[in-house]
Amino acid sequence: MFISEQIASFSDLDHKLYSYIIRHLDQAIYMRIRDLAAATGVSTTTILRFCKKVGCDGFAEFKIKLKLYKKEQDADNDGHVIAGEKSLTEFLERTLTRDFEEEIINIAKVIANSKRLVFTGVGSSGILAEYGSRYFSGLKKFAFYLKDPFLPIHEQYIEDSVTIVLSVSGESQATLSQVHQFKQKGSVIVSITNDANSSVAKVSDYNLAYYASTEFIGNTNLTTQLPVIYLIERLAKATYFELQKT
Repeated sequence: MFISEQIASFSDLDHKLYSYIIRHLDQAIYMRIRDLAAATGVSTTTILRFCKKVGCDGFAEFKIKLKLYKKEQDADNDGHVIAGEKSLTEFLERTLTRDFEEEIINIAKVIANSKRLVFTGVGSSGILAEYGSRYFSGLKKFAFYLKDPFLPIHEQYIEDSVTIVLSVSGESQATLSQVHQFKQKGSVIVSITNDANSSVAKVSDYNLAYYASTEFIGNTNLTTQLPVIYLIERLAKATYFELQKT
């Protein structure tokens, strides 16, 4: 209902109206024009001009479109919540399988036998890379993280190392380029991706895929990262137990 071109043309009073309506959508769809004018401190004439700017002939049509807009928003939000919960439930069910648990233990043994553990990721994955390095370090395994995919990589810094690569899509060219550099320097690559068939997963020595439903609102990727956090923590604890054996 509200498109970027319309919002860009709004005056200060229009923005005041728009902000109030968006923040009080449940109430606004039932308001009379005088009620809305009183609540926002603008004139009814300003409201009618606002209705024209958003493609409505009058306030009555505006309210009809506003109700439809709210219905779409509610349906969209419910769909995202359901999709997210379903993805998380399916992931947790998969992690209870013997094969999945054995893969985690195998990777933990490799990490435990390495001298260094490097985490890398871009965007939200970079934030989780920092979290992963701190979590492992707290469990007595030295780890550090890289959020800059263009940082020069020197062999002495990653000698006898394991690199954990975090990537939702597994298709970022910057991440792929960094993975190839780590492999060339001899680092063992463990990737945590949303798809085992992604490019990052295929070039990794080990891959843990969580297959969460991809969720976008606009251009923002809101795919749940809860499985990634679980896998980081599960790997860290498994590594800790392996270290206790040595």
